[in-house]
Amino acid sequence: MAAVHQLTEPEINQELTRLSGWTIAAGKLHKSFQFPSFVEAFGFMARVALLAEAMNHHPEWSNVYNRVVIDLVTHDAGGISRKDFVLAAKIDAVS
Repeated sequence: MAAVHQLTEPEINQELTRLSGWTIAAGKLHKSFQFPSFVEAFGFMARVALLAEAMNHHPEWSNVYNRVVIDLVTHDAGGISRKDFVLAAKIDAVS
């Protein structure tokens, strides 16, 4: 597998234009999702878990009732990589 590399700030800003609602917070790709109920939030987390496992790239996240907060960073790269943006787009597709 090819090594992943940390993106530069201009590369990150370019990638952000392709996503909706994602920001950079504390050096991580960040987004908060809100759902009508806890069950729907948990179902979303289950879908994301399957995507993340298939990519072997796991989010940092939290869930309180109907809200899910996700942070993405590639520890092996020492920061945000293209892999984070690929997973973010997949997460948006199942939200």
